[in-house]
Amino acid sequence: MEIGKFPPHLLQKLLSKQGVYDPSVLVGPRIGEDSAVVKLGDRLLVAKSDPITFATDDIGWYAVQVNANDVSCTGGVPRWFLATILVPESFTEDQAEAVYDQILTACNSMEITLIGGHSEVTYGLDRPIVMGTMLGEVTIDQLVTTGGAVEGDSIVITGGIAIEGAAILARENREELIAAGVTASTIDVARKFLYEPGISVVGAARAACAVPDIHSLHDPTEGGLVTGLREIAVASGMGLAVEQSSIPVFSECEEICEVLGIDPLGLLASGCLLVTLPAPQVPTLLRTLEEGGIFACEIGQVIAPEEGLIMVGYEGEVPLPEFSRDELARYISEKCT
Repeated sequence: MEIGKFPPHLLQKLLSKQGVYDPSVLVGPRIGEDSAVVKLGDRLLVAKSDPITFATDDIGWYAVQVNANDVSCTGGVPRWFLATILVPESFTEDQAEAVYDQILTACNSMEITLIGGHSEVTYGLDRPIVMGTMLGEVTIDQLVTTGGAVEGDSIVITGGIAIEGAAILARENREELIAAGVTASTIDVARKFLYEPGISVVGAARAACAVPDIHSLHDPTEGGLVTGLREIAVASGMGLAVEQSSIPVFSECEEICEVLGIDPLGLLASGCLLVTLPAPQVPTLLRTLEEGGIFACEIGQVIAPEEGLIMVGYEGEVPLPEFSRDELARYISEKCT
């Protein structure tokens, strides 16, 4: 198989297999839903697990961010984190300690308690891998899912797309980008995208949940914005119409993607949040986010499922693009062959 997420047809096949039924599981494994939700008495436990495999810089800090994002997209508060740290034989004790410190620093900054995990030197690795599990809490009346979008909803996005992918490309491919004509200043700006504007959507999700009638929240990650939109559509059983010219892309991201032959619509997208809600509530949401210093804009609408997945592009109305895997995974694979 190709590097990247399991292809959708395989994932659907696996998820269709039946396991033990537990009525306390309110949200279980399904396409588009990134966190599980389990009812425990008067509280709901939110659980999320995600590894960091593409990035190497600040990998421990990174693992906390992406897992906290998905818990926040349920309307929940990330509370407890477990980390599995796998490192190659070439790693030093100082390097291992640095990864641990990154995890602890990120947890402390969000008042998340590091409660356990596992660590080992692993045979056959050429880079570190951190696998994180984030646990959080949400009340039943505050629970939001990816699959809650309804026909007529507006689609709002926060931040800019593909900042995660652009940051990794800038950090891992500086010499190649310089040789292709990208300026050092552009690369330096993109390198900092992980922190400014940042890949966390915890604050944006918290602000969005303060607005009445939020129907769906989703954090596009691997596969980029387009895959995130498709996941909302599948989870909700709806169609989508997206206006291409409204999608926010930083100029540095556009330049890096162009010289490397990468489509930003399919590139790692942590840092942007997708929200669906009734159209009359959009001004309230945009104002609330702006007051919190968060840029957001409307990019489309949820439509009837029979109308399909549409992008109103520069050349008219076309089917929404589809990426079999993330553009970063494709780029890495082709670069290595």
